[in-house]
Amino acid sequence: MSISVVDFSVASLNVEDISNADLLQLSREFNVAFTEVGFVFLKNTGITQEEVDRVMDASRRFFLQPDELKRPFGRRTFPSNPNHGWVALETERLNPQKPGDLKEAFNVTSLHPDIKWPVTETAPGFQEIQTVFFHRCKELSLRVLRVMAHSLDVDPDIFLSAHRLIGTDENGTTLRSLYYPPVNSERAKEGQLRCGEHSDYGSITLLFQSAEGLQVRRRSGEFTCAPRIPGAVLVNIADLMQRWTSDHFVSVLHRVLLPPAGDRSSTRQSLAFFVQPDNEAVVSCIDGSDKYPPVRSDAYLIKRLTDSYGRL
Repeated sequence: MSISVVDFSVASLNVEDISNADLLQLSREFNVAFTEVGFVFLKNTGITQEEVDRVMDASRRFFLQPDELKRPFGRRTFPSNPNHGWVALETERLNPQKPGDLKEAFNVTSLHPDIKWPVTETAPGFQEIQTVFFHRCKELSLRVLRVMAHSLDVDPDIFLSAHRLIGTDENGTTLRSLYYPPVNSERAKEGQLRCGEHSDYGSITLLFQSAEGLQVRRRSGEFTCAPRIPGAVLVNIADLMQRWTSDHFVSVLHRVLLPPAGDRSSTRQSLAFFVQPDNEAVVSCIDGSDKYPPVRSDAYLIKRLTDSYGRL
């Protein structure tokens, strides 16, 4: 199994008008990638490596601050959106059967004007940089969803109408800045990883990486390393999309390993844009089957977050 690299030029953010004729080959490549692997690399999306580097630089400056300066922005401190904010080391367990993940995160889940943002000399422009990138990822995600609908020969509005509220508190889509600090692997708890094996929760995920370390599970059950391709975005299917498509598109397990024994200095960063249908959207099988019962987007998300963090 290998993850395909697909040219997204015809549907890039730099293109205003996208015709169905232009999408024909792209749709075929999506269909193969998402049915056989669940992941695809997209190049020429319109989001540049410079944009990604800018967000990672701002995020790194935030993460390198002492915890006492980050704690006021912690997740669950914002009543309007409890998933927004900083997540401390070992707080989250993406594999609930394993010890806490060796990573920090900052979740941008709410753009509500009353949300408090870090404003320090060490992390200048944090709100603006994160917000601009959130909107860029939103627009790219909607284009990806359109191509996915085309590849399934269904009306794009089936997906697009369920994602109209991205960026509001009526939708759980989240931009996560992730920071994996240096690790002494010999002192890690048994079974502990930088990011435990898991599948994503919503529709699709966009992932931008600063280094390798991500592994994706093959159909055989073995894990294989996903490369880092500068300038490309890694897109994967998430659980609600697998339900939506009656298992036509597959959501697969993935994880981030600890660095090799003896490597106590390497860090890793990534930016993940987790696309979630609107809170009140009901996901049911688009082929009309009853393979999965209908489920509300917010109910499914809350259950999965509870598994990872404990009570929301």
